[in-house]
Amino acid sequence: MNAFTVKKIAAPLTMALLAISGLCALLGGCGAPAQPKPDSPAQIADERIPVQTAAVQQKSIALPVRASGIITSSAEQRLSFKIGGVIRKVYVDEGDVVRPGQLLAVLDKTEIDAQVAQAQQALAKTERDLARVEGLYRDSSATLELLQNATTGRDVAKETVRIATFNQQYAEIRATRGGKIIKKLANEGEVTGPGMPLFVLFETGTNDWVVQINVSDRDWARLQPGMRARVQMDAYEGTQFAGKVTDLAPAADPSSGLYAVEIRIQPQGKRFAPGLFAEVEITPSQSRSYTMVPIESIVEGDGQSAFVFALQADGESVQKKPVKVAFMEGNQAVISAGLEGVTEVVTSGAPYLTDKKKVRKM
Repeated sequence: MNAFTVKKIAAPLTMALLAISGLCALLGGCGAPAQPKPDSPAQIADERIPVQTAAVQQKSIALPVRASGIITSSAEQRLSFKIGGVIRKVYVDEGDVVRPGQLLAVLDKTEIDAQVAQAQQALAKTERDLARVEGLYRDSSATLELLQNATTGRDVAKETVRIATFNQQYAEIRATRGGKIIKKLANEGEVTGPGMPLFVLFETGTNDWVVQINVSDRDWARLQPGMRARVQMDAYEGTQFAGKVTDLAPAADPSSGLYAVEIRIQPQGKRFAPGLFAEVEITPSQSRSYTMVPIESIVEGDGQSAFVFALQADGESVQKKPVKVAFMEGNQAVISAGLEGVTEVVTSGAPYLTDKKKVRKM
């Protein structure tokens, strides 16, 4: 190969090397490729969960008292015989409507009639004895003591006749007022004792119907006779009955620790019966301050227990807090406990959060 040929080949090679050298210079050298710094923001992904929040509000409202109970009559009576004996005749049955003074049942009066006759015979004897002693006393043949004893014997016999006659009158049961027989507890031929109930009589007038509910001591303290109430029944869905608190129990039931409250209601053209289930809502006049948050912030609700995610002071983390939901008002949840010191809660995005999770507000 001559010199001219070598020169001809070397010239393009030199140009190629110069081009490669320039490219390496442009790229910062031909060594290992440059790496971004480990702490560069470009290398760190934003793992914070986007959320929306709402401010916790304080509102003064009158918290309603809600309870359930049953319809009954304000004039329930348990009718019974004053004396014991064999039931001879029952004239009414369950469901019968009775009028005041109507005869409902009678005892076999054989025994009581005999007692009346026996008392009357004893009275007749004491009256004869007294007349004889009075004659002797006038003749000075009997002492004053004998006369006084005979007089006392006659007076005792009179009272015995009065007792027997009185019991004879109450060997029957009569309705003391109008109403409906809702329960019959004995039948003809059975033996009953004094004071053992035979009938349960309910007055069924327009003003006789009441709802009996039981409330806690906190609710009892906020109620007063005369307060208005709203009553709803499963039997008449969609109908709201007006009621009024008429009676507050002076003491709690020892077995439950609850206080009985009576609400009088009007049928408003509906047919009532004892035992109908009713739900009552009473709004006291006294109000107090409650914490309110949007319903969307409530998670894992179970009755009155639920949770919310409270935004922490750093604005980038949340804390899962248990709360007690008193009731719902529109699109707000009234919280009775659990949000003390919390100013902001998560609304949108709450289902995706866990305790201490990092967040960013959208």
